[in-house]
Amino acid sequence: MARKTKTTQPLTTTQQLGSLIKSARDIMRKDKGLSGDLDRLPMLTWIMFLKFLDDLEQIHEHEAVMAGRKFRRAIEPPYRWRDWAAKEDGITGDELTAFINNEEATRPDGTKGPGLFAYLRSLQSSNGGDRRDVIATVFKGVTNRMISGHLLRDIINKINGINFNSSEEIHTLSHLYESMLKEMRDSAGDSGEFYTPRPFNLIMVPTEEADDAR
Repeated sequence: MARKTKTTQPLTTTQQLGSLIKSARDIMRKDKGLSGDLDRLPMLTWIMFLKFLDDLEQIHEHEAVMAGRKFRRAIEPPYRWRDWAAKEDGITGDELTAFINNEEATRPDGTKGPGLFAYLRSLQSSNGGDRRDVIATVFKGVTNRMISGHLLRDIINKINGINFNSSEEIHTLSHLYESMLKEMRDSAGDSGEFYTPRPFNLIMVPTEEADDAR
């Protein structure tokens, strides 16, 4: 009697995202600047946050063009995810960490100007309450603790595989993120509460309000 061959089931969205996040966390464990999940989870959060924001901006820009409306970017080039992070062979190593960390840096387009975090912290709106204010608030408390710009590039390339245009992936990622928060709270005790509310919630609130206004 012929043996039945086992059919390999395709990965579900949950499995794919879970594997991607695990790979990113495994890469972080190789960096001497990160000592545990209390360091790794905030790092992972701000990287995902910038990818999420750029995906969101591209959706809103397309909607504005289709409706004949003027679109105002929250983040200007060359600081958008698509400008410095989306290319797999983009800036890496010391060039990447300098661009992120330094007050003044050589930017991905070759010009001199504020580094990424310095730029994001300086954002503000003319009337208050839009995404630029939220972004500045988020990044006032963020630091890049990774030492290796090459490992950081590897993580960025992993996160670039997340499609935040997909409601299914956002829903799945939300559950994965809650699971990681629980891990961190279990290992850190009450101090884990410091990292809530999530940056994703902070950025979604003004976004939803803007959608309601339209």
